[in-house]
Amino acid sequence: MRYHKEKARLARAAAQHPYLGGNFAPVTRVYPLTPCEWEGHIPDEFIGGQYVRNGGNPVTNDDLARDAHWFDGDGMLTGVSFRRIPGNNDDGPNRVQPEFVNQYVLTDLFLAAITTPSLRRPILPSIATLINPLCSLLMVVGQIFRTVLHVFLSRLWGAQQAIERISVANTAIVYHDGRALATCESGPPMRVTLPELGTVGWFDGVHAEGEPEPAIGQSGFAVNGLFGSMKEYTTAHPRVDPVSLELMLFHSSFVPPYVLYSIIPSDDPRSDRMGLHPLFSIPVPGVTLPKMMHDFGVSTRYTVILDLPLSLDPLNLARNKAFVSYDPKGPTRFGVFPRRFPEGVEWFETSACCIFHTANTWDEVLDWTPQGTPREFAVNMLVCRLTSAALMFTAGNVAMLPGPVESSSSAVDFDFEEEDQCRLYYYRFDMPNRCISHQWALSAIPFEFSSVRDDRAMSNARYVYGCASGSSFGAALGRAAKLDSLLKVDALTLIERGRKNPPASVTGCVDTRTAAEVLHSSDPNDPIQLFAMPSGWYAQEPRFVPRAKGTREDDGWLVFYVFDESQLEADGHAPEDAYSELWILDAKNMRDVVARIFLPQRVPYGFHGGWFREDQIQRQRPVLTTRSVPEAGTYQGPRNVLLRGLFSAWMPLRETMMWWLA
Repeated sequence: MRYHKEKARLARAAAQHPYLGGNFAPVTRVYPLTPCEWEGHIPDEFIGGQYVRNGGNPVTNDDLARDAHWFDGDGMLTGVSFRRIPGNNDDGPNRVQPEFVNQYVLTDLFLAAITTPSLRRPILPSIATLINPLCSLLMVVGQIFRTVLHVFLSRLWGAQQAIERISVANTAIVYHDGRALATCESGPPMRVTLPELGTVGWFDGVHAEGEPEPAIGQSGFAVNGLFGSMKEYTTAHPRVDPVSLELMLFHSSFVPPYVLYSIIPSDDPRSDRMGLHPLFSIPVPGVTLPKMMHDFGVSTRYTVILDLPLSLDPLNLARNKAFVSYDPKGPTRFGVFPRRFPEGVEWFETSACCIFHTANTWDEVLDWTPQGTPREFAVNMLVCRLTSAALMFTAGNVAMLPGPVESSSSAVDFDFEEEDQCRLYYYRFDMPNRCISHQWALSAIPFEFSSVRDDRAMSNARYVYGCASGSSFGAALGRAAKLDSLLKVDALTLIERGRKNPPASVTGCVDTRTAAEVLHSSDPNDPIQLFAMPSGWYAQEPRFVPRAKGTREDDGWLVFYVFDESQLEADGHAPEDAYSELWILDAKNMRDVVARIFLPQRVPYGFHGGWFREDQIQRQRPVLTTRSVPEAGTYQGPRNVLLRGLFSAWMPLRETMMWWLA
């Protein structure tokens, strides 16, 4: 009877939290490379490549009544590899076999969790706990203390996995210089292998655990000491320059100087010819408090740091505020500096907003020297701009309560209210005049998960791809934001329209049509194209795969996961046999699904992915060892007789503490 009551309680708890049920619920099975059935035509450009997407999939999910947030969860990589099969005269020059694979990123936290059978809640406190204004100081401090105690005990006798870093590596995956890197801003990147998605080890900017030692000893951004791991916290969205092949990153932490900046060149001969050298952990002046910084902008010449009125500060607890707190009257600040000179940062202020993702950043030459070289610039940036932090709260099923508004130190007064929305938004930073000359939305359609074609990043790319939701991305409590359509936006055309007829600064919008109006447009040159999912189907972030000999920037395909929610049971539960698909969509006409790959299980709604070409997979750096899951009970303890006596006395005490922490 007690078992059935507990099961019913957990079922009700799952139903109440929108990000623990349906296709947000974690999957429990991992697959090696497994052949898939498919229909349609797989373009030749896909053969030998792989699409991989990252997302949170909590391995410790027994207590469904716990605080939970969409951004929580252990990193799980889910991919489809398009294995090349040599053909014959009947089959043509090549054939292809799509293969599904999903694997956890074997972080310290994941390995510690699965080697602790008594654990019923994740080791880290949920983001929902940290943002909830109704959580008491005692509750938040208690959850943080629980994590600290877990980390401490993991380094003592009886633990099979020491917790050295607290990243769950669940947000994105990028490729740089022969390494695929899984990222999350609570730690350094984690190297993984393609196409198997095995975990190699933490990457410090020079070397990854599990790789051969570099010939020349060089330190990266790894830092030892009490606060060392905090200074390794690295953005979940590093940026790779498609021309110089440099990797740009920033590191934000709770301790001054709060934001550090790094550049990692490639070993490619092109980088050697440019004479590029690495920069590690250079302070960015002007940030005075720890902030939640998720993304940033990088152009060919400049870098843009986003200092939002969204603090991530343990000292907030002493100020009677949530650990993560949003100030709707505080300024949004953009720090713009030459790529290799963060000391020269210039700060631009505007009204409060939240920006989790930038779409593209590029330079605009304003003046030339007599010798014909660029002298003055403006920096253009496209972002997904939210007018509030509502998404942060609703993704944890937490009510966003109006809190005390602090007096703003902004030099600019913005005395207006904005409706809750998330739009593709344009900023133009006039560097000579030190002002934001343009700031308005390009489209009124809710827009997130933005990207451009990889080889057009950091230049004036015409097309931006992303996802739209029938409701606001800050969905109401009890509901989750789901992606029911994909968008392609001709950003340059809309920017040109906005410059000719400028909409109202900050609150204005160039194209005010709804998604339904765009969908019914018959204009062949419409700057906005929309692909609507069939009723009950939902998409995930798309990535662009270019045609080999394309003649236009949009000549290629979008690849993305989809799920048909008619498979869900009446109570919203996802059955064991539910499955997802991978679709390949013609990006030129945003209409034709040219191929559908049927996967052996569903892919929970997650975050960011990447397309990896065959040549990138083949050029991966050598690996000596990969991480693996230790067998239960393999810890043997010390061999010394005296120490074994102490060990025998310690273990019951440790087991009692672990039971309490569970």
